[in-house]
Amino acid sequence: MKRTTGQDRSITATWRPATQAVRGGTWRSEMGETSEALFLTSGYSYDDAATVAARFAGEDDGMTYSRLQNPTVRMLEERIALLEGAEACRAQASGMAAMTTALLCQLSAGDHVVAAKAAFGSCRWLIDNLLPRFGIEGTTIDAGDNAAWEAAIRPNTKVFFFESPANPTMDLVDLEHVCTLARAHGITTVVDNAFATSALQRPLDFGADVVAYSATKMMDGQGRVLAGAVAGSKEFIDGKLLPFQRNTGPNIAAFNAWVVLKGLETLDLRIRRQSENALKVAAFIESRLPTVRYPFLPSHPQHALALKQMLAGGSIMSLEVPGGRVQAHALLDALKLVDISNNIGDSRSLMCHPASTTHHGVGAETRADMGVTEGMLRLNVGLEDPDDVIEDLDQALKAAGL
Repeated sequence: MKRTTGQDRSITATWRPATQAVRGGTWRSEMGETSEALFLTSGYSYDDAATVAARFAGEDDGMTYSRLQNPTVRMLEERIALLEGAEACRAQASGMAAMTTALLCQLSAGDHVVAAKAAFGSCRWLIDNLLPRFGIEGTTIDAGDNAAWEAAIRPNTKVFFFESPANPTMDLVDLEHVCTLARAHGITTVVDNAFATSALQRPLDFGADVVAYSATKMMDGQGRVLAGAVAGSKEFIDGKLLPFQRNTGPNIAAFNAWVVLKGLETLDLRIRRQSENALKVAAFIESRLPTVRYPFLPSHPQHALALKQMLAGGSIMSLEVPGGRVQAHALLDALKLVDISNNIGDSRSLMCHPASTTHHGVGAETRADMGVTEGMLRLNVGLEDPDDVIEDLDQALKAAGL
């Protein structure tokens, strides 16, 4: 299998993001296919024993086993790295596989992590439940408070871990400040960038060390497959993450990688249109409810920061109804167009009640600490006509007594 002409990294790195999303990382076989080939194979054969020995010794760049390399997966990894401005990337089986791998590959017993208290439920579970089992301490803070990051640093702090925007509170982190602080103390920053993706925000440009993804979300963007990715320096990916991944196996399937490759081709188009739709929908909801959190609404408490580090607000927002869980569920039950679903980043508009779904497992006390209330709803605005979404929300709000 050979690379197509022009795939030298020194050339592809100069391409603009929209071009990289379509052509970056492309390999072509002798068949000359234009669409990326799908390699459904677990292993590989070799011309002779010396070749396989050289590959396992790292002296030959060929494939050995699909837990380590697969041509389709490799194309996805190269494309994501280009879009992120990263030296390297490794794809994962899911978003949570990416988060877990990005943390555990570099942490040991006795280490300390500072994490944002507002996070996806499973990410918060990692900090509160999984890491302590291995003797790794975690401190959760208000990530929007710049002073809180420095105050939480200990001599054994190894990682800052956060989402921006956060799921589902839409809290932002000042990337430049926090990443600069981490670098000054020799701390590695791991940023979950799933809500924005590189199309709207590139954390590495602000000094982050590692970017982790649920590629299930905007990268696929059509609710089809589970996928994850971790991008960063070649030293981190090959030296720390790869040995962990090689020996624990949270690998993405080749078919899923191929689907995400196809999704990346339209990522820029989709996320910009969904951002436009979301801003219009958010403005409507704000006219009906006192609490709507969307980064590009002027009412968002960190609106200026959003304008500084994001190109658009993304597809996701949170809103609050005064009647708690009962009224939130009543609104969901009245929807006719918008689906009740706990996924995000989809081309379809989706809504869920985080306290009883995505954040149910962390418990009521932790939800309160995170700012996830019983009246909070999370809305992913899709590619439908935004006026149709607004009409559906209007009738659902009325049905719920709002």
